[in-house]
Amino acid sequence: MPAVSKGDGMRGLAVFISDIRNCKSKEAEIKRINKELANIRSKFKGDKALDGYSKKKYVCKLLFIFLLGHDIDFGHMEAVNLLSSNKYTEKQIGYLFISVLVNSNSELIRLINNAIKNDLASRNPTFMCLALHCIANVGSREMGEAFAADIPRILVAGDSMDSVKQSAALCLLRLYKASPDLVPMGEWTARVVHLLNDQHMGVVTAAVSLITCLCKKNPDDFKTCISLAVSRLSRIVSSASTDLQDYTYYFVPAPWLSVKLLRLLQCYPPPEDAAVKGRLVECLETVLNKAQEPPKSKKVQHSNAKNAILFETISLIIHYDSEPNLLVRACNQLGQFLQHRETNLRYLALESMCTLASSEFSHEAVKTHIDTVINALKTERDVSVRQRAADLLYAMCDRSNAKQIVSEMLRYLETADYAIREEIVLKVAILAEKYAVDYSWYVDTILNLIRIAGDYVSEEVWYRVLQIVTNRDDVQGYAAKTVFEALQAPACHENMVKVGGYILGEFGNLIAGDPRSSPPVQFSLLHSKFHLCSVATRALLLSTYIKFINLFPETKATIQAVLRAGSQLRNADVELQQRAVEYLTLSSVASTDVLATVLEEMPPFPERESSILAKLKRKKGPGAGSALDDGRRDPSSNDINGGVEPTPSTVSTPSPSADLLGLRAAPPPAAPPASAGAGNLLVDVFDGPAAQPSLGPTPEEAFLSELEPPAPESPMALLADPAPAAEFVCKNNGVLFENQLLQIGVKSEFRQNLGRMYLFYGNKTSVQFQNFSPTVVHPGDLQTQLAVQTKRVAAQVDGGAQVQQVLNIECLRDFLTPPLLSVRFRYGGTPQALTLKLPVTINKFFQPTEMAAQDFFQRWKQLSLPQQEAQKIFKANHPMDAEVTKAKLLGFGSALLDNVDPNPENFVGAGIIQTKALQVGCLLRLEPNAQAQMYRLTLRTSKEPVSRHLCELLAQQF
Repeated sequence: MPAVSKGDGMRGLAVFISDIRNCKSKEAEIKRINKELANIRSKFKGDKALDGYSKKKYVCKLLFIFLLGHDIDFGHMEAVNLLSSNKYTEKQIGYLFISVLVNSNSELIRLINNAIKNDLASRNPTFMCLALHCIANVGSREMGEAFAADIPRILVAGDSMDSVKQSAALCLLRLYKASPDLVPMGEWTARVVHLLNDQHMGVVTAAVSLITCLCKKNPDDFKTCISLAVSRLSRIVSSASTDLQDYTYYFVPAPWLSVKLLRLLQCYPPPEDAAVKGRLVECLETVLNKAQEPPKSKKVQHSNAKNAILFETISLIIHYDSEPNLLVRACNQLGQFLQHRETNLRYLALESMCTLASSEFSHEAVKTHIDTVINALKTERDVSVRQRAADLLYAMCDRSNAKQIVSEMLRYLETADYAIREEIVLKVAILAEKYAVDYSWYVDTILNLIRIAGDYVSEEVWYRVLQIVTNRDDVQGYAAKTVFEALQAPACHENMVKVGGYILGEFGNLIAGDPRSSPPVQFSLLHSKFHLCSVATRALLLSTYIKFINLFPETKATIQAVLRAGSQLRNADVELQQRAVEYLTLSSVASTDVLATVLEEMPPFPERESSILAKLKRKKGPGAGSALDDGRRDPSSNDINGGVEPTPSTVSTPSPSADLLGLRAAPPPAAPPASAGAGNLLVDVFDGPAAQPSLGPTPEEAFLSELEPPAPESPMALLADPAPAAEFVCKNNGVLFENQLLQIGVKSEFRQNLGRMYLFYGNKTSVQFQNFSPTVVHPGDLQTQLAVQTKRVAAQVDGGAQVQQVLNIECLRDFLTPPLLSVRFRYGGTPQALTLKLPVTINKFFQPTEMAAQDFFQRWKQLSLPQQEAQKIFKANHPMDAEVTKAKLLGFGSALLDNVDPNPENFVGAGIIQTKALQVGCLLRLEPNAQAQMYRLTLRTSKEPVSRHLCELLAQQF
C-alpha cells in the first residue's frame, strides 16, 4: 500500500479537529461546525475548481462532522469525484465517505458502480481492494446485482494478488449473507474450494469463512472441502511455532485459521474416507495432547489462543459422536477446567460437558465429576456459571443418581437467584417424573417444590402431578395423605391449595377413615384457605366442595350453607357466582344416583408427552433440545414421562392466566372416535380425544368461563402446528399460522350478527420485532358486507413475548370472501410480510333453530326453487362416525333435528343466518352411505349464493 506523503497531512483538518476539541460548550462546538459547513459549502459552489487535495480535505471534514453526530446533506458528489482520482489517498477518502454516508438507495449508486467497475478492471491491486471494501461495506442489492458475477472471477483468477483474493472472498461472503440468490457458485465451486490449498494463509483464512457459509446451504456442492480442510489442519497442528512466523500468535500457529477449519468440519458428518478420517483423528489427538503440555508463555493471549483451538476441537469431537476414546479424553480435559481459576474456562467447560453428557460413550465419564459440579452449584459467585452447573446436573442425571441430583437442586433452590428459579423448578419436575423409582417420591418432590418455590411453579408442573396421581391408583391414597398434611402449614402457597383442592376432591375418601382427616376436617382445612386465594383457586375449591357432597353426604348441609352465603350467590365475580348457584341447585334437586353420575371420579387423562419438557425447551431457546431431551441414554426411564396431559373441560373456558389456545402441550396423538353421549357433541373433534362430561374439577376447569384474552406478558406457546383454514369452519380456537419467527393464535365467539375475535401474536425468537403492524384488509366489496373494527397493538414485540389484538366484527349482509389479515414487521433489520385469511365465514353467524318435523317439511317445500338449493355428492375424506359428524354439524352452527328424516342414519339441521340487513333461513340434510363411503349434502336457503357457499364450506369438513 503506498505510503502517505508529508503533504497529505491535511493541516486544515488537524486545525479544525483541534478547534472542536477546545470548545468549552456544546453551543460553541455547533457554532464552529456551522461556520466550517458554510465555508465548505461556499468552496464547493464557488467558480474556482478545487484540486484533488482540497476536495479530499473538505470531504474529510464533512466525514468528521458526521461522525460527531451531525447531519450532512451535501458533498456526496465531490466524494464520488474523488473515486476517479489516480492518487491513493484521494480515492481512499472518497470510498470511505461513500461507505459511511451514502445510503444504499441513493441516486448516486450508479455513478459509484461505474467508478467501482473501473477500479476492478484496472488490475491495480490497491484500487481493487478499495473497490471491494466499498462493495462489502455498502452491501446493497443493486451493488450485488452489478458485481456478483465479477467478484468470483477475481477471487479464482490466477493473476490476482493475495490481498485482492482475501478482499474478494470477504466481499463475496458479505454479499451472500445479504442476498444469497445473487451469488450463483455453480461454475466457481471447485476453484473456490481449491483455495484451501493456497500458499498464502490470509487467503486460506478468508476462503474458509466463505466456504463455511456457502456449504450450510449447499453441503453436497462443497463436500470436497473436507479432505482439503483436514490436510490444511494437519499441517498447522503438526507445525512448530517457528514454521508459520507471520501467522503465529504467542507461540500458537495460526489459531484463527485452526478454529475456522474446525468449524467448517462441523458442517459435515465424519469423513467416509478411512485415510482422511485417520488423519483427522490424529489431528484431534494432537490438539488434546498439546493441551496437557506446559504453557510456552505466561501471557493470557497464549492461553486464550490455545484454549480456543481446544474447545473448538472438543466441539468437533462432540459433533461426530463416534470416537469413544476421544469423547472420554475430551471429558477428562474439561474436568480439569472445572476447578480452573478462570471463570470463563469453568463456564465453557460446564457448557461443553452438558453436550457430552448426552453421548452414550461419554455419559459415564461425565458422571465422575458430579461432586465437582455440585460444589460449583453451591459456591460459584457468577450466576451464569451456577446456571450452567444446574444444566450439567440435569444432563448427567439418570436412575443411578437421580435422587442425589434432585435433592441437591432442591437444596440449592432455597437460595438460588430469582432469575433461574423457574428453570430449576422445571428441571427438578422433569427429573423427578422421568426417573421416579416410586410415585410417592415423585409426589413428595413436587410438593417440596411448591413449598420451597411456589411462586415459580408454573401451571404445567402442578397440572402434571395431578395427571399422574389421577392415572395411578397406587399413589392416590398417599398423595391425598401427603397433601392434607402439607395444607396444615400456617403459610401455605396457593399452588399447594390448588393441588390439595383437586386431590382431596377426587381422592379424599381414601383418607377419610382416619379421624384426623375426617370429611369435616378436610372441608374445614380447605375452606380456611378459601378467602386468601385468587378467583381461579376459589372456583376450583367450589368444585371440590360439590365433589365432597358426593363423596361425603354428611358434609352436605355445611357445604350448602357456604354456597348459600351472600358472599357466594351475590359475588361480584360472575364465574364464582355462577358456580355457587349451579352447584347449590345441583346438590338440592338432583337425586343421589344423578349426583353420583355427574360428579363421578375423573377418568384417566389421555396419554401425551409432558408439556413441562416443552416449556423448558422454550425457556432455553433453539438448539437446547440435545441437552434437554436425553431419552436415548435410558429408554426404560419413561414409566411416568410417557404420561398424560390435561384435556380441557367441556364446561368452562380458561381464564387470563391459562393458555387459551391449548398450545402449551404437544399436539395429541390420533385417538378413536368418542363413544356416544350427549356431552361428546360439544367436543372439539379436530383437536384430539373427547373428554367425558363431568363437573369434577379437572386442572383446566378451575379457571373462569368468561372469554378473556391471556395477559400479553404470558409466555408464548411454541409447539402447535399451523391449522388449515378449512379447519376453522367448525371451530373457533386454534393456531392460524406458525413459522420459525411468528405464531398467530385465534380465539373467537359469535352471537347473532356480532362477533369478537382475539388474535395472539407470539414472537418465537429472542430478537425484538420492530414496526409490528397487523391490519385487516377487505377484498372487493367486502367492506359493505362485513364491518371489522380493530384495536392497535404495540409496534415492538419482545423476544419470547406475546401480544393480543381484539377484532369486533359485524355481519352487515351475506358475504362469500373472508377478510384478510396483513402482518408486517422487521426482524433483525429485514422486513417481513405475510397475508392470511381470517377464519370468518358466513356460517359463524348461524342461529340454531329448533322445529318440528311438520314445520321442517313445510319450510323445505317452500324453498323448492332450483336456485335456492345446492347439492353435492362427495367421497368421505375422514372415517365416517356418527358422533363426529354430529359434533361437526353443531360446530357448523345449525341445530340438529331428531325424528325428522325417515332414515335414522341421516342428519337434518336448521338455522338462521343473522345479518344486519336481513335474515337467511337455512335447512340442511346430510345423507351418509357407509358402505360406499360417500355423502350427499343438500342445503336450501332463501338466497342462491348462500346455498352454494354453505354447501362448499360444509362439504370440506367430511
